[in-house]
Order: sequence, then C-alpha cells, then structure tokens
Amino acid sequence: MDPISEGASGAAVEDIQDRLAALGYDIDADEKSRQYFGKSTGTAVARFRLDHDLSLGQEVDTSTWATLVDEGYHMGDRTLYLRLPNFHGADVRQLQKCLNILGFSAGAEDGYYGVHTEAAVKQFQENIGALPDGMAFPDTFDAIERLHHVWAGKPASGPHPQGEMGFARAANVLESVHLAITAEDPISRNVAGRVWNLASATNEKSGLDIVDSPDNHDDADQAILVVASTSPDANTKVPNVLMDDVDTLPMRIRTAYESSKEKVPVIRIELPLSGHDYNGTFTIADAQTFAVMLLDAICQAFDE
Repeated sequence: MDPISEGASGAAVEDIQDRLAALGYDIDADEKSRQYFGKSTGTAVARFRLDHDLSLGQEVDTSTWATLVDEGYHMGDRTLYLRLPNFHGADVRQLQKCLNILGFSAGAEDGYYGVHTEAAVKQFQENIGALPDGMAFPDTFDAIERLHHVWAGKPASGPHPQGEMGFARAANVLESVHLAITAEDPISRNVAGRVWNLASATNEKSGLDIVDSPDNHDDADQAILVVASTSPDANTKVPNVLMDDVDTLPMRIRTAYESSKEKVPVIRIELPLSGHDYNGTFTIADAQTFAVMLLDAICQAFDE
C-alpha cells in the first residue's frame, strides 16, 4: 500500500483514526470530523509505532497498517488455529494471557498462535470436557468467558505457583466443602483411598467422601472427583485434568469445576503415569506421594 501521511483525508484516514482511538490514542475532534490526517493523527501514529517496536515515523505504511489491524482484534472475533503464517494479534495475546493465568501454559504472550498456544488450547479443551482439537472456536471462547471471574484482573505473567496449603488451612477447607472421590482402576483406587485417609486425618469433620462410583454420591456434593491412571478414551465427555504440573494443578481443577454446566460437576483427574518418565512400576511411596499432592491441590482449588 502507499503510505498515508499528514495532509491525507477520506475514508482510509477515518478508519485509521477510529482504530487508533479504540486503542486509546488521542485524536483531535476536528480532525476526526473532517477525516483529515493532521498533527494529532500524526502524533498518535508515531506513538503507536513506538509502542509496537516499529520504525519511528508519523506515516501509516504497510507494516504499521498490519499491526494496527492486528491490535484491533478482540478475543472471539475470529477462529484461531495453528497455521503458517501464524495468526497474530491482540486477540491471540489475550487468549494466551487467559490460558496462562488459568494454568495452561501458552508460553510467552507474544500474540502469535504457535505450537505452544495450540497445545495450551488443547489442554484447556480436554480440561473442560470439549473436543481437544486445538482450534479456538466460539465455544472455546465462551468457556473462557464463563471463567472471567477466575482470570480477570490477575497478573498476566502466569502460570503462577500456588505454594503449599499448610495443615491449618487445609483443615479449614475440608470442613467447608462437600466433595466425593472415586476411581476407575486398582492404581487410582489406591491413590483415591489415600486421599480420603489423609483428609480424614487432617480434619475429622472432613467433607470429602469416598464412593464406589460417581452415581453413588451424596446430594450435597459440590463435585465428584474421579481419579484415573489412564488417558481418557474418545467417548469421555467429562473434564479431564492431567496431574502433571503440580503448581498449576489447583487452578486447572478449579477451571474444570467452574466451566462445568452440570449441577454436580464430575472431574476426571489423570495420574501422570503415561509420560516418558513412568517406568511401569507403582509403589506404595508413589501412591502416597500422589495422594498428598492431590489432596493439597483439591484444598487449594476449593478454597473459597
């Protein structure tokens, strides 16, 4: 495109002014009414170029226009997926920020929909029980928006380590929540049983009950936690939370809980046994370690 600079007028200038104004750059009202590229428009362009690491100048050239268009996207304006060249823009950066805060590491919030962002989207989709195809469609954005109260206003440099709960705090949480825990197989039943034992030992008034199946939970339960040692099959529709990154595990459990539309959400928690570090053995020490980490994460996730 031919550069647009001071002295120009017309619809193209109006479009530039509208985009700059929407991003918070000041444009003189008289210039806007006349669709005229005057001094204030040139100043706004110069500041925009400076803010976005473009070469210095007051004209709108091809790279400035492309960046201006990118910055005008809002999350949900378009379907995002992995392609070459990568999708780029403010909507991608906002998606990355939300995913990072929610515990799904999208890497650097650079505005590029690359492989790390796609992987984070897949993990989020699996976490809420949706098809994990890595394509951010409206249903993905709707699920993130329903979690607005979870990620809004939080630091954008996530994911964020949660820290240890502590005995006193865990005891308080266990008394204030009502949850059911069950399991799918012998390994996960071992872990689930130990979680229940630890909860009972932590607080004799613990609201964590152990049940033999999700169907046998109490009506007062806020959620049903299903521990599993295998990856979900293609027909699994409930949220699946992989117990890999312990620091972000509480937030991912909370995300699965908050995003569920069920009256009593069922959350599947997959033990990290299918990764390359698993050597095929499972000891009592392994079960106890997983139980401690899982109980700690549950208490943090449901700490109101």
